[in-house]
Amino acid sequence: MAITRNPRVRPYVLTGGRTRVRVPLLVETRVSVPDYDPRISATLLPESQAVYEYASRGMSVAELSACAGIPLGVTRVLLSDLAARDEVLIHPTGYVYQHNLQFLERIRDGLRALSV
Repeated sequence: MAITRNPRVRPYVLTGGRTRVRVPLLVETRVSVPDYDPRISATLLPESQAVYEYASRGMSVAELSACAGIPLGVTRVLLSDLAARDEVLIHPTGYVYQHNLQFLERIRDGLRALSV
């Protein structure tokens, strides 16, 4: 379902020139669709539809970009738009917990246990 887009259409056209996202979306951020609805999918533009369809399988932002054949920056903006409409779920990453010392200590302890 990778998008074959007209090479004359620049990526910024797909996002209306926007490059910023409303929520932190790192390449490893997992995205899913908790309540997939084919009617929602049918109303989306082809690029957003591809992102929505792949997200229904639960993938990282990088995987969504690669599978849909859409540049990473564009994918991030499209995901941000879908998340603002509550159509996709952005799962928290370590970025969210970067200042939570207790959580970071749990990660450290878990990694130490793996290396034993």
